[in-house]
Amino acid sequence: MKGRTNARSVGRARRRRSIRKRVTGVTSRPRLSVFRSLKHTYAQLIDDTKGVTLVEASTLCEDVRKALGSGHHTRTEESKVVGTILARRALDKGIKLVCFDRGGYLYHGRVQALADAAREGGLEF
Repeated sequence: MKGRTNARSVGRARRRRSIRKRVTGVTSRPRLSVFRSLKHTYAQLIDDTKGVTLVEASTLCEDVRKALGSGHHTRTEESKVVGTILARRALDKGIKLVCFDRGGYLYHGRVQALADAAREGGLEF
């Protein structure tokens, strides 16, 4: 099992490097970076020219926890809420255009749910 996990992480790292060669966030169009762990989903808007995070949201944020309420939720449902709250926070700061960085993950499941929710929330990418 160890070899399989290692091959998976090496493949993701290769894809991530390939994506980052092409996707760069600037002040007018920051990069929407997605990271997912086994339990949580994190998203942030990054201005790569200054090296600063402009907006962030994750399943650990208090706003996301309030929006989800109590009870059991799938990680995909939680990712949708993260995307919605990230979009709201970005629009409050005047950010509408972003470039999407899926972080080497397949555009499927939690990553796709977050991206679709961010689009529905008003972000364009």
